[in-house]
Amino acid sequence: MAKFLNTSATNYFLEELIKNASDRLVLISPFLKLNDRIKELLQDKNRLKIDVRIVYGKNELHPDEISWLRDLTYIRTSFCKNLHAKCYLNEESCIITSLNLYEFSQINNNEMGIALSRADDSDLYREAYEEAQRIIRISDEVRMSLEKVVSEETSSAGAEREDITVEDKLTSSKLAQKLGISTQDLLEKLVAVGYLVPKDGKHYITDSGKAAGGEFRMGKRFGSYFLWPNSLNLD
Repeated sequence: MAKFLNTSATNYFLEELIKNASDRLVLISPFLKLNDRIKELLQDKNRLKIDVRIVYGKNELHPDEISWLRDLTYIRTSFCKNLHAKCYLNEESCIITSLNLYEFSQINNNEMGIALSRADDSDLYREAYEEAQRIIRISDEVRMSLEKVVSEETSSAGAEREDITVEDKLTSSKLAQKLGISTQDLLEKLVAVGYLVPKDGKHYITDSGKAAGGEFRMGKRFGSYFLWPNSLNLD
């Protein structure tokens, strides 16, 4: 049976939900700034190679969050435009709540939530799980990076701010939106035509990519990203 949660209960059940995940974990929150306890639990899930998906809805991730996330192989992070839902679930339980996965909210705000289980609330759990999967599908996966440029010849692509444009150039995510495809599909196309080359889980711009007008940029707040001509030819 579903349980009502106040602020302290929501925080407790959230920690237990993360701790008990043995197969998958989905964390959906517009705002993302993790406290030390949540980070500790997620690092343990990463060591155990648990599939973790974090979906957030605000562009401005703090550099500390980017730096921490980029080193966790089994935690994938996605950006969902217009996200307002807060939902946390593993393979057996789910929390739907007003609580953001945000340190300030967990300490200072008055929150409410509902906890439900797959065993006792199978229909509710299934509907919440399916909606969480839909949100993941419409989200753009973000590659986290704060690395410095090692040389002018090879540069790594990282997290991209959605609204960056320079003259007639677009970020990979903006160009993907224009073409009606996901950012990941665009990156695969850029690799296929020889504009990028993948290495060690990152992408590096090639001489052909530069000749086509591609640029690597390092932002102070959002890490590294690529810019491409608005009319880039991918044939």
